[in-house]
Amino acid sequence: MTITKTDFHFPGQTGVYKGKVRDVYSLGNDLLLMIATDRISAFDVILPEGIPFKGQVLNQIANYFLDATADIVPNWKIAEVDPMVTAGLRCEPLRVEMIIRGYLAGSAWRDYAAGCREICGVKLPEGLRQNQKLPDPIITPTTKADAGHDLNISADEIVAQGLMSRSELDIVCDYTRQLFARGTEMAADKGLVLVDTKYEFGMHDGRVTLIDEIHTPDSSRYFYADTYDELFAKDLPQRQLSKEFVREWLMANGFMGQPGQKLPEMTEQVCREISDRYIELYTRVTGREFVPASEEHAEERIATSVLDFLDNVNR
Repeated sequence: MTITKTDFHFPGQTGVYKGKVRDVYSLGNDLLLMIATDRISAFDVILPEGIPFKGQVLNQIANYFLDATADIVPNWKIAEVDPMVTAGLRCEPLRVEMIIRGYLAGSAWRDYAAGCREICGVKLPEGLRQNQKLPDPIITPTTKADAGHDLNISADEIVAQGLMSRSELDIVCDYTRQLFARGTEMAADKGLVLVDTKYEFGMHDGRVTLIDEIHTPDSSRYFYADTYDELFAKDLPQRQLSKEFVREWLMANGFMGQPGQKLPEMTEQVCREISDRYIELYTRVTGREFVPASEEHAEERIATSVLDFLDNVNR
């Protein structure tokens, strides 16, 4: 049984926000409960079937990296209260997602191949190839849209539009580079290349704070390090661990989120194969064995875990 929707009513609950993948419950003025569901999205569309254990994978990878980077930047996490649920501080989100790229891949490559030589105010040289390592990582922010596609935005535009002050942006960019450097080192230790990723930040008590997920397959792209050079030299696709393989499967079946396009059938086998890829990424990036939580009575398990956590907080 997958969990693709939730409808909890916790003590002290003041609101709920349901995103593409996560359901976020507000409790009182300062506490959030973030439930990573088994929903999966691509091309800004929530796909019709849930993926077994996807929520657990995302939640536990995010917690692994939040703990491993807490010395760099304060983050929102208080505790992992269930394999699919994290409790944390309510922060005021900054309305910009900080995307950082060490390699020319994904949407950046598609833009470059179409002739674009400047992304978010960052100029790119001629002659680059798909999946090529960039001279230095580049930050290509996007606005955080409530619906539809996020939009690229430059540093100057962020300040001009009042989305951040220049000093806030400088702090966020510095944190972004430090987090990417740490993620790159940790990936290399596991035989992986961290290609690109995104970070989200908010404000808590006047401090810039890291929020949401970090270095998960939904927010990041990884290549296998041992075959990168050979495949790049031969202009062959990279072996990768990320959600890109879901997008590629959709594109191969005629879907890119455009009006009039029909989603392909997500059979049980397709869902299981996607699940296996997510679990593989968990084991590779953390070096830990994946221990699946029981899918039976999962909603009851979550409710009990949250209530136990709240009891301890209120003692």
